[in-house]
Amino acid sequence: MPVWQVIYDELKDQNFEIISVAQDTGGEADAGPIFDDANVTYTSIIDVNHHISALYNLVNVPSGVWIDEQGNIARINEGTYAKEHFDGAFGTNDYVPIVRDWVSKGADSQYVWDRDKVRDSIFERTPEAERAQPAFQLGSWYFRQENDAKAEQYWSLAQELDPSSWNYLRQDLQYEEGGSAGPEWQQRREQIESAGGSYYAPLEIEEN
Repeated sequence: MPVWQVIYDELKDQNFEIISVAQDTGGEADAGPIFDDANVTYTSIIDVNHHISALYNLVNVPSGVWIDEQGNIARINEGTYAKEHFDGAFGTNDYVPIVRDWVSKGADSQYVWDRDKVRDSIFERTPEAERAQPAFQLGSWYFRQENDAKAEQYWSLAQELDPSSWNYLRQDLQYEEGGSAGPEWQQRREQIESAGGSYYAPLEIEEN
């Protein structure tokens, strides 16, 4: 977030806005200090029901959606860090330059996708995954009622219905021993990658 603040300060006078949405059922108590510590001045939202993720079919964080002045999606990616972290374990330094190019050139940027590419890049939910979101939201409601058993029941159901969603898994793990990036998350990630998959879909920053 501090790095994105620097980028925002650089680009905000060029008709550019950042809306950062924390997908966190813990609400202000859990996510608020992260925004506060980063001292962000761009728009920041805490989404306790992961509503934004559901609207854009996002299954992991961070994910970035470019939206133009007409409200159209110009690009959508997973793993949209502002820079490389932990010696390359997370993120890349390649994403911010294409954001700069888009801000400068708008629809003429070589990194803007056409409608077919955008459509193909949005994760397609199965009928079971469509049922996962209301199950997850019900679990979040029980969590806020301090009914941990029911919250776990429906969060687990959401993960069974949509095992592709890292957001559901990490939200559940956040309140268990080891946390959202602990041993269970690491084990699942290693299983995916050892089978030839990837934790984040490739950014695909080729020139058009």
